[in-house]
Amino acid sequence: MTDLLKIEWIKLRKYIVFKLMAIFFAVGVVALNYIVYTVNKNIVNNVPGAGLVSFSPYDFKNTWQSTSYATGFILILPSLLLMLLFTNEYTYKTHRQNIIDGLSRRQFISVKIAMAFIFALVSTVLVFFTALGFGFASGTTFSFHGVVFVAYFFLKALSYNMVAVLFSVLIRRTGFATGVFFIYTGAENIISQLLNVLCIKIKREDGTDLGNIGDYLPMNASDSLLAFPDNPIKNLSKAIMPTDYTWIAFSLAILYLVVFYLWSRWKFLKADL
Repeated sequence: MTDLLKIEWIKLRKYIVFKLMAIFFAVGVVALNYIVYTVNKNIVNNVPGAGLVSFSPYDFKNTWQSTSYATGFILILPSLLLMLLFTNEYTYKTHRQNIIDGLSRRQFISVKIAMAFIFALVSTVLVFFTALGFGFASGTTFSFHGVVFVAYFFLKALSYNMVAVLFSVLIRRTGFATGVFFIYTGAENIISQLLNVLCIKIKREDGTDLGNIGDYLPMNASDSLLAFPDNPIKNLSKAIMPTDYTWIAFSLAILYLVVFYLWSRWKFLKADL
């Protein structure tokens, strides 16, 4: 696998799109969280009466969750990059050439899945150190309280990347795969919101708490593990909102990840080159 990853690195190291998107994502992680940090520090905390509902999202007790949640909004960038790299193999027939040159199908798809894992891991390491930096900047006492959300971030990043791999294998063409990826993501979010509204209505009218069913969809399962930290305003809405059954969402996220993995491998191993 090490030799295969070296080959992938040779493909990447001079690819300008890879460099630009990697820089943009790294800067985006810090910039996005800095915006949230600055808005809370200079605007929210200066609103009359803010002292009654004091909340600091980047105190050490919240920084791991806040940073993971905020960064989740730009996780689509490494996923799109991974999809672009994979579908380019089909466009330029390099996947076929690699296999003709002696690489097995199993090795080829395995290294692509390994790249999905590495992209997710690097993103998570970046989030960890960004959260650490904002935590120290808050001036609060160091704590690992809530660091589990960084692990949830990794699960979400890996899920997004595996969806990108799956769409690349199923569709193959860069533009079409990217379009379907955006359409599917948007459609699932809309359906998720509609299902959650239905759950609120059922709880209010019948008293039956089904949880947020919309969070049980393939991509929303990992999304739902990352929410903005509890705060006084958020707590006011909990009485009418369905219960967040985190263990169900986590279990489904793992299940979907396994499905994405197996489906991608099966499709590539069986499809015509």
